[in-house]
Amino acid sequence: MVRSMTGYGRAQQERGGRDITIEIKSVNARYFEYSSRMPRSFAFLDDRLKRLVGGAISRGKTELALTVANVGVQEASISVNMELAKSYLEAMRAMGDALGVRDDVAVSTLARFSDVFTMRRVETDEEQLWQDVRAVAEAAVENFIAMRAAEGEKLKADILSRLDALECAVGEVEEMSARRVPLYKEKLYARLQSLLADTGIDEARILTEAAIFADKTAVDEETVRLRSHLRQYRDILELDEPVGRKLDFLTQEMNRETNTIGSKAQELEITCKVVDMKAEIEKIREQIQNIE
Repeated sequence: MVRSMTGYGRAQQERGGRDITIEIKSVNARYFEYSSRMPRSFAFLDDRLKRLVGGAISRGKTELALTVANVGVQEASISVNMELAKSYLEAMRAMGDALGVRDDVAVSTLARFSDVFTMRRVETDEEQLWQDVRAVAEAAVENFIAMRAAEGEKLKADILSRLDALECAVGEVEEMSARRVPLYKEKLYARLQSLLADTGIDEARILTEAAIFADKTAVDEETVRLRSHLRQYRDILELDEPVGRKLDFLTQEMNRETNTIGSKAQELEITCKVVDMKAEIEKIREQIQNIE
């Protein structure tokens, strides 16, 4: 299955008293590149999330965002050091009596002393938390992969249409190439006639020149290899695995064969057809840059 390297997936679930949301997005990259954004208290899950996402894709610059909101779980408890608070109160009242000022001590006054309160973070079951986050992450990855697959099908359809156009062009080049030697012989014969006038023309020499021309301008090997590459291209597009690198190599090979045909071509019509072929190959190359 052809999959694009561009994709987006999102999942949101309420699990274990937490509203967990995970978003995954990716763009083109030569290799798998991972980055993340998440609350600091959840950073210990990052390596596991990276392995989970990396197990589903092979290429692409991928970013994961994790957000968590508590909806039914207490993360910390606050306790009051009553003895210390009483000590503060007694000291403040004694100070008021000694200075002859009004005693206006209130609870809010005592609350300003931070050491009166003690915050204890509730112990978190890290394994259970991972199970909850993983469930949401797996759903996000599934949506993410589905979008990459949908985009990949569009890329595949476009590439297949261009492969068909290339195959037609190869056939036309083969037909043009088959006509080149008889045309060359006719031109050569006509030129010699105009130059030699009444002098006899050496037919053997014409055949020799035509044979040399045919050997120098033959593109049979290149068109055969191009047809082979086109068949391989279609076969690779049907594989159920990442195919981007394989297609990139084949695209280079097709471009090489097309360039060779262009360098051998002596006829303008073949040269023009080669230009069209190179344009199609370049469009294919642009498309496979998006394929995983």
